[in-house]
Amino acid sequence: MSLTSPLSRTQTLTAWILLLGAAATVGTALGFEHIGGYIPCMLCLQQRIPYYVAAPVAVLALIAISVKSPAIVPRLLLLTIAIAMTIGFGLAVYHSGVEYGWWLGPASCGAVPAQAGNGNGILDQLNTVVPPSCDAAAWRDPVVNLSFAGWNVLASALWAVVAWRGALKA
Repeated sequence: MSLTSPLSRTQTLTAWILLLGAAATVGTALGFEHIGGYIPCMLCLQQRIPYYVAAPVAVLALIAISVKSPAIVPRLLLLTIAIAMTIGFGLAVYHSGVEYGWWLGPASCGAVPAQAGNGNGILDQLNTVVPPSCDAAAWRDPVVNLSFAGWNVLASALWAVVAWRGALKA
């Protein structure tokens, strides 16, 4: 298979699936944060970046397909998503390992921000919020004992496989 092979319906379907999947996955994370009240740690926030890349790149792939760009353009865009989601998979595995105590997390994760000013203003109050530590899961699924990072391992793996297949399938 070559990146210049003609496109099939697979690439269009893949771009749609990745757009909706990335939006749903990061939307779920944002829902748990803003509706459920779960404050994300530094690694949780970093795990969202591949989704923030994947969704707009999927839109670009759909546009490239609809304007009948050369086949290499949408395939390279899908390949970009595949790489981003593979990186996201690695971040999620790393974070899960930190939560399970398999390895240490970054020293900056869960650090208390420096106090500024006299503590009376609203901006000073924002600086007193202590982010959660990366090694303590905010929540674990009671059935399979997966944390948010653990579920993201599965989601990232799924979206990476879908993107790799869509980019490289003839």
